[in-house]
Amino acid sequence: MASSLLTPTSLPSKSFNKSFNAHSISSFKLPVSLSFKPRTTLPKRFSLQAGLIKPDGGRLVDLRVAEPERDFKKRETTLLPRVKLTTIDVQWVHVLSEGWASPLTGFMRESEFLQTLHFNSLRLDDGSFVNMSVPIVLAIDDSQKERIGESNRVALVDSDDNPLAILTDIEIYKHPKEERIARTWGTTAPGLPYVEETITNAGNWLIGGDLEVIEPIKYHDGLDRFRLSPAELREEFERRNADAVFAFQLRNPVHNGHALLMTDTRRRLLEMGFKNPILLLHPLGGYTKADDVPLSWRMKQHEKVLEDGVLDPETTVVSIFPSPMHYAGPTEVQWHAKARINAGANFYIVGRDPAGMGHPVEKRDLYDADHGKKVLSMAPGLERLNILPFKVAAYDKTQGKMAFFDPSRAQDFLFISGTKMRTLAKNKENPPDGFMCPGGWKVLVEYYDSLTPSDNGRIAEAVPA
Repeated sequence: MASSLLTPTSLPSKSFNKSFNAHSISSFKLPVSLSFKPRTTLPKRFSLQAGLIKPDGGRLVDLRVAEPERDFKKRETTLLPRVKLTTIDVQWVHVLSEGWASPLTGFMRESEFLQTLHFNSLRLDDGSFVNMSVPIVLAIDDSQKERIGESNRVALVDSDDNPLAILTDIEIYKHPKEERIARTWGTTAPGLPYVEETITNAGNWLIGGDLEVIEPIKYHDGLDRFRLSPAELREEFERRNADAVFAFQLRNPVHNGHALLMTDTRRRLLEMGFKNPILLLHPLGGYTKADDVPLSWRMKQHEKVLEDGVLDPETTVVSIFPSPMHYAGPTEVQWHAKARINAGANFYIVGRDPAGMGHPVEKRDLYDADHGKKVLSMAPGLERLNILPFKVAAYDKTQGKMAFFDPSRAQDFLFISGTKMRTLAKNKENPPDGFMCPGGWKVLVEYYDSLTPSDNGRIAEAVPA
């Protein structure tokens, strides 16, 4: 699998020292008037410099302790108060440790938390801003707070009490759950998956501080070789002589509509003058809701997409993005875009209703389908990232393939929703030819066939990856 997903090109290895900057914009300053004009998504003037965009803050954060110091740090954890992490907490430690959230150096203290909630950005020491739209925080309860007492350092341990990290120079502050939920999701309606999983029953306090991660986070699920850090991705892009990197975020199997977005993006970048744009196909690998296809099955499906030639392995890097999923629509899509800047991407594909979901109570979408791409084009701290919005793709019955929807002949198009796709796969029925590559569809059918029926005869929901 690794050879098919990370196929080297035949081009000679080359290191680029110049920073690519698609259109020079000075550091963001808060305007007197808060009326932002959307940035044009395809600037007329590009500086086609070979190289990778600089990470937020100018350098990648790496919070992993150097190997010679690890044994010492492990011994130190035995002397410190301990905080036990949930599975999702560990995923956030992973995200922070590798610099996906650069320039953050640990779980948010109160000032960072409030800036994130109220401004969707963080002010740096030089007065500039970087985007940060979702809180990356660690909750503790009253008893944990009492045990920590006056200590300025705590050990973070996994469910088996193995020490993972030390949190230093800590700050403990109240966990305003309702405010956090309302500002992140725009609603406090019951049934939001991430909220129920991580916030509703979480402690009433948040603890922030600088992280010292004792050793790299591994999952031992056969997929760790695909969890490339931002630094490793940058090395891979440079090895492939990429002069542009365009990222595609997804948490679903790849159908031919997705492939159309990605292949058409490469065509557009070549027309704009780039010589070797590389696709970062970047499935989300952290927490997902129960009815999403688990990561292991999605990775099998992605492999078939490359094997069947739907995407070109020579110009595609498939890697796992370790972040948990919020399903917070226009708020969360900013996080997805910002993290890819740190991995070296200077173009970001955004389609319909990115990071959205159905309303948990009412029969409607929770977010406007177009707001994600509009917000990305205006978001403070994302000025250096070129946003590539696309029309929605649907199945064109006249051509027998996925195509961009043409409203002038709407009757020719068939929209195959995720629900419809899952129903077909569960019933072992085939979608229309041209919707998904045969190998990829077979994997999806096998996944639903693997689910054990519940006692009442209904298909059990998937377990989160």
